[in-house]
Parts: sequence; structure tokens; C-alpha cells
Amino acid sequence: MGRKILIVDDEASMREFLAILLGREGYLVETAADAESALLRLAEHSFDLILSDVKMPGLDGIALLERVKRFWPDTAVLMITAYTTAEDAVEAMKRGAYDYIAKPFKVEELKILVKNALEKFDLKKENVRLRRELRDRFSGFIGKSRAMIELYTLIEKVAASNSSVLIVGESGTGKELAARAIHEQSPRRENPFVAINCSAIPETLMESELFGHKKGAFTGAIADKAGLFEQAEHGTLFLDEIGDLPFPLQGKLLRVLQEKEFRRVGGGESLKSDVRIVAASNRDLPAQLREGSFREDLFYRLNVIMLRMPPLRERIEDLPLLMEHFFRKYSGKGVNGPVVTPEALKILISYPFPGNVRELENMVERCTVLGEPILNHLSLPQQILTSSQRGDFNGVEIPQEGMNLEAHLDAVEKRYLLAALEECHGVKKRAAKFLGLTFRSFRYRLAKFGMDDEGKPGE
Repeated sequence: MGRKILIVDDEASMREFLAILLGREGYLVETAADAESALLRLAEHSFDLILSDVKMPGLDGIALLERVKRFWPDTAVLMITAYTTAEDAVEAMKRGAYDYIAKPFKVEELKILVKNALEKFDLKKENVRLRRELRDRFSGFIGKSRAMIELYTLIEKVAASNSSVLIVGESGTGKELAARAIHEQSPRRENPFVAINCSAIPETLMESELFGHKKGAFTGAIADKAGLFEQAEHGTLFLDEIGDLPFPLQGKLLRVLQEKEFRRVGGGESLKSDVRIVAASNRDLPAQLREGSFREDLFYRLNVIMLRMPPLRERIEDLPLLMEHFFRKYSGKGVNGPVVTPEALKILISYPFPGNVRELENMVERCTVLGEPILNHLSLPQQILTSSQRGDFNGVEIPQEGMNLEAHLDAVEKRYLLAALEECHGVKKRAAKFLGLTFRSFRYRLAKFGMDDEGKPGE
């Protein structure tokens, strides 16, 4: 079925001209002589794009735009007018218009604008669908970058087994979220998920915390206590910062992993254990092996499957999604948050975020609490500004005159698509897998760049 476009203009000749022009391009076109008629049409039928004049009797185009974005947010809107003023353009863009074109216009320019507007809103809806799907499967994770899609895929594969998992990554990358996602995707999901930070418990209490104790086992043991292994029975035990586990306890943990049994402190009875172990560390465990502070046999027992959490700087394309999520979280109003100026966005994209997602969340919380309607460079924390002034941007450079980021990313994406097709000899299904994409998503991206007929059939 063709894409549906509604043309709104008080000039009959312009409505007729646009209807013929766009109809020849394969679009299904309807027309309305004013904003009120357009709203009635919208109430009865859905449209993919509205092409509206700005200056009209009664409700003008800006008022129509505002209502469309409020009640039909998935509909793209292009504004067209004979009155070329900067104020009209700024107002239309601020209120959510995709773009703005002035009469007299070039026919080819209008065709390209319509095509690009429909493609962008298709991509937006696909992103919303993907984010909803990922949210349902991976509670707490935000991101659709290639690095995160690869992580989601690996989590799904890992979750089905009972093997031990070692999650590595810098602080603030979401290691516990990954552990919970593994548990929630696993056959153990109906049983407990128990977490402990190995660096937060004193060494003298750690053994009792893990394995429990019998009454009178030590001073203060006034009753029997079940440890975390018992609490997590048939479920998952998450050992965060495993690199900080005291060396004497590493041998006892190894025995539990090997023998599937343990003893409470002060107890003589061996208790069976059916617990899946997921461990995590932000430390260099191989270096600890060389130093002798971490047991090699325990490392290999834990490291049956390794998951590496990507730092934020390696998935910086997820930055807008993460900021939107945190603005919504801390505003409590379901809004997207303040407007981010191009200068501030340039600094944030270039900043290496040593504290990763946790650092970004703290920054957004601060801006939300202060109620800043515009996030500019002066709103950013001092350490980010200092890094910007020093040029500590991890090799990222943006031209001094600025750049069209969307066009740049499109060009990069197209090169990867072409490279994948070449690597896979034009076989699209193989190329899609090679890029970590579904075949449907791969075909959509090819079509976006007019490349859908390139290469061999998907089979």
C-alpha cells in the first residue's frame, strides 16, 4: 500500500498541483482547504505525512502542526509557505516540523524533502518498536547501537545454559543489569536472584555471608543463619567485584563450584547447592593472576563464558536515547527534558565519559533538579568543560564550522552496507548477519539508500 499524504492549503491551484505531483510519485494523496478540515480527516484516517501551508484563514499551519504533534506524533509534517521569514522557520522546527520549504520551490527539492521525511519517521517508528521490544526483554538497558545489540544477542544465548559467567567492564557500564538480564532470560527466572558486592563486606564476615553459620560458631552467632548460597537455591548468585574476594575464600568458593556443596561456618553437615554463579569485575583479573592475588583455577572456573560490557565512549550513538531516558526518569513528567544546544551536544559526544552511563545519569539528574530548560555548554559539569578545553576527546574531531551529523552517519552506514555486501559476495542474508542485523532491518537500510536491488538474492 502506498504512503498516505494529506495536503493542506487554502489555494485550490496549489492543492491540485501538489496532489498531481505527489500522486505521480506513487503516494496516496488527499487534500484539505483549511486546518479545521485537515483535523477532521485526521480523526477519520491515518496519514504518514502532512504537507501544510503556514498562512491560512482560521487556524494557521503552526496551530495545525501543534495539534498534529500532540495527537498524532508519528505523523511527519512539512511546512510550506510563500512568506519566507526566519521566525516562521524557527517556530515550525521548534514545534516539531520535519522541515520547511518556501514558495516558489523546485519540484525535485520538494520530492527529496517528502522522501526524506517519510524515511526518517519510518526509522523513528522502527526505533520505538525496537526500544519497546528490547525494554521488554532487557529491563533497565537503554541502547540500540551495534555494541548493545551484540550484547543482547549474547545474553540471550548465555541465559539458556547453567554455565558460570564472568562479566567484565569499567565501573558504571551496567554489569549488574547484565547479570539480572541473564537471570530473567534463564529457566531459573522464577527463583531468587541474589547479589553481593565482594568489596563491601569485611573479610571476617564474608564466609558467613556466603555460606551461613551455625549458632555459636563465633562471637555474636546467636542463631543459625542461612547464607547467600542457600538463599539463591535454584536461582542465580551474582558476585560483584569478584576480584576483591579474600584469597582464603577463593578456595572455598572454588570447592562449591566443583563439588556443588558447601558447609555453614561451624557446621559439619554438607549442604547441596544448585546455584548458577555470575561474577563481575572492573579489575584486571589476568594481572591479578600474575600477581598471585587471584587463583588461576577459580578464574577459569568462573570464566566459562565472558561478557564484556562496552563503555559509553564505544557506543556514543546511544547518548541521545540515554539522556532522554534519564530526563524522563528524574523529571517524573514523561517529558523529553531540556533542549540540548549543538555546542553542548558536540562536547558531550566528544567527551570520553570515564564514569560511563552512571556519570551521564548523574549529570542529567543534576540538570533536571536545577530545572534548566536549555542544556548549553555552561550547564555542563566542570570536569566535562575542562576536558573539552584540553581537547581530551579520545581522537574525535568535529570541524570548527560544525557538521551535518545525520548526513555523516548516513554516509558511514552506507559504506558499511556496501562493504558487508562485498565481503559476503552480495548475499544479503549473510551480509545482514555479518553486521549483526536482522534481514528485515538490513533490507530497510538498503532501501533507505536506494540499494535494495544491489547484490544477489537473500537466499
